Amino acid sequence: MSRRRRSIMSESFKNELAQDLGFYDTVKTEGWGGIRAKDAGNMVKRAIQLAEQSAATRNNRP
Repeated sequence: MSRRRRSIMSESFKNELAQDLGFYDTVKTEGWGGIRAKDAGNMVKRAIQLAEQSAATRNNRP
């Protein structure tokens, strides 16, 4: 029985990260399955960095 995982990140956010990290052309031509594991890891790492920055900004507001 195959289950399809629901994505945590929106498609637009993933595309934005792929553009920022320089492998969006691969995603456009081959889909998400065409990216290297290293690129996927870098994408997750960058998403975590952005989330941490956002949380820090929210916590520092008066």
